[in-house]
Amino acid sequence: MRASCAVLVAAATLGLVTRADVLPEDRADVMYHRYEGGGVTVEGPSVLVRKKIGDSFSASYQYYLDLITSASIDVLSQASKYKERRTEHHVGLDYLHGNTLYSVGWINSNEPDYKSNTGFFNISQSMFGDLTTVSFGFSRGWDKVYEHAPPVEIFKGDADHRTWTLGLSQVLTRNLLLGINYETSENAGYLQSPYRQIRFVDNNTGRVTFGPATTPNTRTGNAVSAQAKYYLPWHAAVDANYRYYTDTWDIQAHTIRLGYTQPWHAWTFDASARYYRQTAADFYSDVFPFENAQNFESRDRELAQFHSLTLGVGAAWEFKPTWPSFIQKGTVNADFQHMRIDYDDFRNELVDLPNQNPSAEPLYSYGANIMQFFISVWY
Repeated sequence: MRASCAVLVAAATLGLVTRADVLPEDRADVMYHRYEGGGVTVEGPSVLVRKKIGDSFSASYQYYLDLITSASIDVLSQASKYKERRTEHHVGLDYLHGNTLYSVGWINSNEPDYKSNTGFFNISQSMFGDLTTVSFGFSRGWDKVYEHAPPVEIFKGDADHRTWTLGLSQVLTRNLLLGINYETSENAGYLQSPYRQIRFVDNNTGRVTFGPATTPNTRTGNAVSAQAKYYLPWHAAVDANYRYYTDTWDIQAHTIRLGYTQPWHAWTFDASARYYRQTAADFYSDVFPFENAQNFESRDRELAQFHSLTLGVGAAWEFKPTWPSFIQKGTVNADFQHMRIDYDDFRNELVDLPNQNPSAEPLYSYGANIMQFFISVWY
């Protein structure tokens, strides 16, 4: 199933809106990424290339590969460890006209049981001497969901996603930048995992058993965020971000992130801390009191109440090679994050209890490590 790890990076930090009167620089990145935690390992390479076409256009292409090995608690409680491969292709085109930057693109993601295509459009406008930038974006996604049942894939349904974004970036002083963003999303179709089941108490035996989950086929979400970045006198910078999210599944989420950046000679060092907390969906329960207790039922832990803390450090070293001559500069970058997730109402059913009392099972928690290493060159 889709390896988005959304529960781990939910409400990802939105960056400040950048100037809209310049095209992205010609650049190439080669990256290796690895995520390991909760019985899941995701790793693979990524390649990104950007190139200007004349003075008004810039094209980009990115290839992303995930090699996934999963023995998560969801998998082990219902099936056995599995491996799969996800590939993603991303093409984009930017067009600069005066102080306005238009961006369009297409993303194709393919894995054995999830096919996804997303198109997007964004427009950014700089004004008031480049002190203010406003942006508007729209994306539309078409997904096909399958259930992996070797030797065939069982089609489960389609999912449709639409997202609108609105952003404002303002230079308040020579040292302080402020950004405000609003996002609304509409999702319809098959919005659940075909592998996740619920638990309920069988009234005939008094024992806990598993049954099929049923999730609503529509979901609307809204999010607002604010970011600030302040440049310090000793050539460093601090940044802060807050994001609030709510949706029609009764999930409310808060994200707070703090960061610090310190250049030193040819090096740039970063440190960050991110705290995330969300409430559970109104149709979520770790154990339902009986079969068919309500119209919609889910035990998807991404819909449970939980909180997470992520601490990260990074370093980048800039170099200017003498060969080949067309390379202007390059950087070697490394980033490491450790994440801790604690669930408030999702219990570890893998713990063997003699009396099968689910309320005595320990609450589930786990740690994860996320690593990125990449080289960038400007040409």
